[in-house]
Amino acid sequence: MKLNTILPFLTLLICLGCQTTQQAQTSSPAPAAPPAQTKPAFVTWDKKMIELGKVKRGEKREMFFEFTNTSGQDIQIDIVDACSCTTVDFPRGVIAPGGKGKLDVVFDSTEKEAAETIGITVVFKNTDENGFQKIESVEYRFEL
Repeated sequence: MKLNTILPFLTLLICLGCQTTQQAQTSSPAPAAPPAQTKPAFVTWDKKMIELGKVKRGEKREMFFEFTNTSGQDIQIDIVDACSCTTVDFPRGVIAPGGKGKLDVVFDSTEKEAAETIGITVVFKNTDENGFQKIESVEYRFEL
C-alpha cells in the first residue's frame, strides 16, 4: 500500500478515537453505589508509630502505645511478639467495649548497629469471622 492511501485511513481512526474519548469525558457520571457498611475498627490506637530519633548504642528508651476497644465485644491479648531488643508489658485481663489498654515498651539498643524500624505484633484471643485470631501491629523507629 502506498502512503497516500494509508494516511487518510489513519487520520480517520485518530479522529474517531478522539471523539470517543471526548464523549466519555462529557457524559454524566454513573450514579454512586450506596456506601458499604464498614465494621468499626477492632481496636483504635492513640498512635501506631513512634519516632525515637537519635539513640546512643547501649541506651534504653521507654515508650507506650495506648489502645481503645472499639470492637463492641470483650477482648483479650493472647501474645505480644517483638524483637529481642524490645520488652513489652501488656494487659493480661479482659478489656470491655470502650475500655482502654496500654503496651509499655522498653527498647534496649545495646546490640544494635544501625537505624531500624521495630514492629510489635499483638495477637488477640478474639477471632474474625473465619476463625483466625485478630492481629494488630504498632512500630517504633530509631537512628543510631
